[in-house]
Amino acid sequence: MKTLDIDAVRAFVLAAELRSFTRAADALGTTQSAISLRLRRLEEQLGRRLLERTPRQVRLSAEGLAFLDAARELISTHDRAAAAFDAEQRRLVVGISHQLVGAELPSLLRRMCDHDPGLRIEMRVAGTGELMRAYEQGGLDAALVLRPDDRRKQGKPVFAESFSWFAAVGWKPHAGSPLPLATQGEPCRVRGAAVRALDRAGIAWDEIFVGKGAAIVGAAAAAGLAVAVLAKRAAPPGTVDVGAAFSLPPIPAQDVMLYSALNDRRSRDALRVLALAFQ
Repeated sequence: MKTLDIDAVRAFVLAAELRSFTRAADALGTTQSAISLRLRRLEEQLGRRLLERTPRQVRLSAEGLAFLDAARELISTHDRAAAAFDAEQRRLVVGISHQLVGAELPSLLRRMCDHDPGLRIEMRVAGTGELMRAYEQGGLDAALVLRPDDRRKQGKPVFAESFSWFAAVGWKPHAGSPLPLATQGEPCRVRGAAVRALDRAGIAWDEIFVGKGAAIVGAAAAAGLAVAVLAKRAAPPGTVDVGAAFSLPPIPAQDVMLYSALNDRRSRDALRVLALAFQ
């Protein structure tokens, strides 16, 4: 019976989920070469090729996919056992912009819980303005949001989020009619960037649906009511990017900022895993 190296299994799960050796190394506080070595030894021990490496990405092999759930369970069980006598239970309340939340949220929550079973993580999903007010009033320990208009606030830029135009599969604009839009209304900065891009391109538009949250706006697009401006990660099933097909202008990427005044290792490690999971 093989005894697996738990650190190697953890490296495998992170590399598979983050699709990058570099991001896995950042999450574990080590180097890319160390991750590669651990994974090579794990594959040799199992006699299976778990990951396919290409110059642009890392993806699971068929055998890696078969191993992934068992690897997650092994790590979760190991970490619960290691924390069995740890009396220090911590609570971390994190706010995430609803512009950033997509179908990967369940796996994100599982990843954060598996990272530190003794850390109770609570999440609040709302608009950037609401989350920043809650953060400043002490209601949140951390906030992952689109860069607020007030750039004096002290936050750390973690990545740039891409946005595009999404509509239902098979949707087509009516000739001679303004482009129907589903947005989050003013003062949403993504909405502002989108309509400015349309105005500069000389494309007439009509805001026919206004709702709060990417899920609501995405539902309007999936129903065929309008074109929605969404982060690519938040586009719902049944929608496709129609920007190129209908010659719609590109929407500038938006900086995503992480705000937190926490300095303890456990909290900072959990927030690092959170930020990496979105990249």
